[in-house]
Amino acid sequence: MERETLQGMSATINLRQRIGDLTRTALLAAQDGGALPSFEVPADVPVEQSRHAAHGDYSTPVCMGLARLLRRAPLQIAQIVAQHMPAAPSIARVDVAPPGFINFTLEPTWVASTVGAILAAGDSWGNIALGKGARVQVEFVSANPTGPITIGSARNAVIGDVLASVLTAAGYTVEREYYVNDAGSKVRNFGASIFARYGALFGVDVPFPEQGYPGAYVTDLASKARDNFGRRYLEAQDRDSAVRELGQWGIQMILETVADDLAALGVHFDTWFSERSLYDTGLFDEILAKLRAGGFVVEHDGATWFRHSDLEKDAVLIRSADVIPNPEDRPTYLASDIPYLWNKLVERKFDRAIYVWGADHHGDVPRVQAAAKALGLDVNRLVFIIYQMVTMLRGGEEIRMSKSSGEFITLRELVDEVGPDPIRFMMLTRTVDVTLDFDLDLAVEQSDRNPVYYVQYAHTRISGVLRRAMEAGWDVSSKGDLSLLTHPSELGLIRKMLAYPEVLTVAAQSLAPHHLTTYATELASAFHAFYRDCRIVSSEPDEAELTRARLVLAQAAQIVLARVLRVIGVATPDRM
Repeated sequence: MERETLQGMSATINLRQRIGDLTRTALLAAQDGGALPSFEVPADVPVEQSRHAAHGDYSTPVCMGLARLLRRAPLQIAQIVAQHMPAAPSIARVDVAPPGFINFTLEPTWVASTVGAILAAGDSWGNIALGKGARVQVEFVSANPTGPITIGSARNAVIGDVLASVLTAAGYTVEREYYVNDAGSKVRNFGASIFARYGALFGVDVPFPEQGYPGAYVTDLASKARDNFGRRYLEAQDRDSAVRELGQWGIQMILETVADDLAALGVHFDTWFSERSLYDTGLFDEILAKLRAGGFVVEHDGATWFRHSDLEKDAVLIRSADVIPNPEDRPTYLASDIPYLWNKLVERKFDRAIYVWGADHHGDVPRVQAAAKALGLDVNRLVFIIYQMVTMLRGGEEIRMSKSSGEFITLRELVDEVGPDPIRFMMLTRTVDVTLDFDLDLAVEQSDRNPVYYVQYAHTRISGVLRRAMEAGWDVSSKGDLSLLTHPSELGLIRKMLAYPEVLTVAAQSLAPHHLTTYATELASAFHAFYRDCRIVSSEPDEAELTRARLVLAQAAQIVLARVLRVIGVATPDRM
């Protein structure tokens, strides 16, 4: 069990774990003393924060889960366990409540003393070793490189990037990856679109493809091609090769823009993985052969299909030559997804591969999972985060867009208009499984209604307090007597600060980064209440020690607030 002394406090004080360990010790002690019969005590005891102050700070329902096993009333079990609870400096009182809860109230003096531990830990406060260095890949955004990245990818980018940061803070070794769809018919149509506009710049009439890309950015690319290559592609003897080469060049141009636009949002990737490489290296052929050998590939209707008992119907891998003449355009997305997952789990040996996909890809999940099983891979190493779309609002009205028609707002335009911080924070204010409304007017509003402004203002307010204290001659580096922190708003703020490691643990275990924005808002609210209720810097001589203690508390609060904001990827301003 984690040591109960302040000397035992390192960069993390996980109270849920600590109370769970105390409860487990009590269960074992009750067994040893004969008060409870022999049974396998759960390794992890569930512990939750209490919703009402009358129920203490934390509570465990473990006794209710044991009632059937022990054939006793849960309240009776709870009373026995509470009687065997070991003493701990962090716990002031242990109570039992119907129908079988054990409630824990923290010791106020101990709570106040933890401020020193937070301050001493500094930027390492809240670090947890949940991942133990396991290698995790988070693949996200991965928008088709046939046009500028639009605001439709903003939620994907934020979810993936913050999730990667959460896992890093939780002790995993994380790599961020962008999967580049640079193969297939879309790339061909993209190249043909550029070629048509390119020809027009030289007065050559080239038919625009039916499924082409009509946006103005294509004309811009054609102008760059003219400036860089002159008439080279118009004079090429092989028109198909010229279109293909121009398309690949256009993709590289788009990817450079995409990388810049994502960087403006604070998103960077370790790897840009080419779909085309799956075919060029022969991996696709190798994996297709494995599937054939296992009886998972069938031929009918002129096409090649993937068949698995987990699927209701066969899934196309390679489309019929009668439908799509060009062999490079026949493989489907699934045909690439299968060797790609092999590359992730086998060739690059990631312990877990996380995909961040929009709701329109929901139907692809069972096919990829079935493919993993067909290849003998542990499907539990694949994790799919399916998020719902975002509705953009301006003046209370929805902004409608269509990438196929060329009518869209780019991500860069959104960043330039509202800044990266509101985007990153507001995209995480809802769980991924619900549609999110992004109010452009609210995003730039400097008021408490704007959630990121409200949280950042707490950080700014702390900086202002410390700055004014130093100007008044206070030594903010002095430790102060933390036992003087007894006001309910002081203790409420500290309790909220202590919850950060628990929140990070939950976010990492559930792969749900929205917990961080909820916590950041609650922490900011707790500080604002402390600022309102407690005069931090007093001019009264007899309150000098209290001032020092409150300045220490303010610094610790800023450390925790900065920690969570940095994981979210939001700035921590000293002035606003």
